[in-house]
Amino acid sequence: MKGGCLIVSPSSIRRLIMNIYEGKSVFSGVAIGKISVYKKGQQQVKRKKITDADAEIMRFETAKTEAVKQLSGLYEKALREVGEANAAIFEVHQMMLEDDDYNDSIENMIRTQGINAEYAVASTADNFAQMFSAMDDDYMRERAADVKDISERVLSILNGAGSESAVSEEPACIVAEDLAPSETVQLDKDMVLSFVTVRGSLNSHTAILARTMALPALVGTPLPLDDTVDGKLGIVDGSEGKIYVDPDEETLKRMKRRKEEEAERKELLQTLKGRENVTLDGKKVMLYANIGNIKDLATVLQNDAGGIGLFRSEFIYLEKDDYPTEEEQFQIYKQAAETMAGKRVIIRTLDIGADKQCDYFQMEHEENPALGYRAIRICLTRPEVFKTQLRALYRASAYGKIAIMYPMITSVLEVKRIQEMAALVRAELTEQGIEFGEPEQGIMIETPAAAIISDELAKEVDFFSIGTNDLTQYTLAIDRQNTKLDEFYDAHHPAVLRMIAMVVENAHKAGIWAGICGELGADQTLTREFLAMGVDELSVSPGSILPIRRIVLETNVEEYKAGR
Repeated sequence: MKGGCLIVSPSSIRRLIMNIYEGKSVFSGVAIGKISVYKKGQQQVKRKKITDADAEIMRFETAKTEAVKQLSGLYEKALREVGEANAAIFEVHQMMLEDDDYNDSIENMIRTQGINAEYAVASTADNFAQMFSAMDDDYMRERAADVKDISERVLSILNGAGSESAVSEEPACIVAEDLAPSETVQLDKDMVLSFVTVRGSLNSHTAILARTMALPALVGTPLPLDDTVDGKLGIVDGSEGKIYVDPDEETLKRMKRRKEEEAERKELLQTLKGRENVTLDGKKVMLYANIGNIKDLATVLQNDAGGIGLFRSEFIYLEKDDYPTEEEQFQIYKQAAETMAGKRVIIRTLDIGADKQCDYFQMEHEENPALGYRAIRICLTRPEVFKTQLRALYRASAYGKIAIMYPMITSVLEVKRIQEMAALVRAELTEQGIEFGEPEQGIMIETPAAAIISDELAKEVDFFSIGTNDLTQYTLAIDRQNTKLDEFYDAHHPAVLRMIAMVVENAHKAGIWAGICGELGADQTLTREFLAMGVDELSVSPGSILPIRRIVLETNVEEYKAGR
């Protein structure tokens, strides 16, 4: 939304030209600096007749090879800067470039229509993007942007242009129509203060990367991409979801003060390292970290996490072209256990399906994948896959404090079947003389069914971890990836909070602990409420641990409960 200053101050004419635009906040913080409008180079694609189809196809193949090479370089850069899980998108892009349907379409156009490679690539990109955009599944609709991104890269190479990067000669707030994941990764963090996009959603790859890079960022911000913005002084307020263009002196002074306060607060947080997570009235809580791969362990240790509350093992599968072997998985889990040096490492078993797909699993298309064949349902119907992972986990448990957590549980029967498989694995390892430990067994509470029967489930396991992302989605009957439903998606809904409280109560009655590993665990507006509920553990992104510790240390739970 665009607005202007209503008060005309004689002391500052600048007030007359300040504009404020509102968007969706991706990452908090304040950035102050020159605005640089990033515009993609216009790919001039003209239809040309060609006489040598084989030579033209070779041009395309050469360009494609170079594109794959560039994407490989981006993958390595992303690996270093944002971790393996976030870098995986560039592996996906490489695979898309090798897709038979995509390549056949381009080659067929060149041969049958006698046209140049550029026009064939552009036409195929448009056709595939339209096809993806028309699909019912949100995940597949997002692939439209991916096919456009890879095609633009090939076109740029065919046209002899170098790879573009959204960079500025001085540190700047980057403003763009949208940024592809490849463009976001190419950002030089030393030269980028923030970025703001006109389009994009909070769940886009770019938004996820922004959070990982800890850059103040906004998406869905309707501001002009012209001289009224470019080169002007800007303030990006990631907390309030606003960008100020040509701010007046009062606003500038206020936001500079906010920026200084945030810097001081970050320094103060560093003093919280090594402190025990105990409230003023003596209630303890475990603060753990969520990770996607072992490369995140350094960040976990830097932020003084008490353990790993969620190790998303599915990324081991998503990053490979075939089923990971027992030995491959064992080495990863073992390294995590050893690195954490006796601290609890909770590893979630395979959780693919829905928005996380592996081609080699050869799963059929589903009309409603969020409610379909996913997570524990795959494991229990593909025992050979499940058994391989369980063997690796049990073997690794001999090297540290590993706990195993099973996702998408809806019944006691499922837990019983898991127990049977685990018993079989233990018997096999014993017979083979292979050492293993006694890992704790836990389940995720992320379906209303599991929450409602949590009193029965608590009798079968050692702990609960509440997955608030899916629990909210299923409770409210809202697809959390559908941007049209953002205004209806209320993670603070009383029904969700009541379910969490009920699960914690039932866990304690059975003598087990209960934690939260979903996004809600990092919501600092709810930390005191969770403490009041008796939540035993909060597992969050590593960067959220110290801010939450501060809240814990400053809270008197009984006083808070009395004042609710």
